[in-house]
Amino acid sequence: MAKKTNETYDDDQVAQKLADELPNWEYRDGWIRRKYKTIGWPYTLMAVNAIGHIAEAACHHPDLSVSYAEVTVKLQTHSADGITDNDLVLARLIEDHLTWLPGDDSPLDGFEAGMKKKWTR
Repeated sequence: MAKKTNETYDDDQVAQKLADELPNWEYRDGWIRRKYKTIGWPYTLMAVNAIGHIAEAACHHPDLSVSYAEVTVKLQTHSADGITDNDLVLARLIEDHLTWLPGDDSPLDGFEAGMKKKWTR
């Protein structure tokens, strides 16, 4: 079992971890954040619901900003007043789920093959 810690990373450590592990995320104003663009409102809602499910299961909840074709995710561990492993692990889970599509060798057709559009970017 992983050791639980509320130790925060300093600004340079956060920047390096994002560069190494989550290059589409940024660190600004004490938060790690990512804007996901979708192709429209129903897909934005599906993304929000997926994020909500993951966050609730993790018991670590991001701030979300939602508009017609995008959702912005912001993470920070409030109790530690900074970025901790909780934020980085949840960001990785969100990233993996929101950008997942079946591979070429999958029996699943996948959204992009059927709709000829990118699910999230």
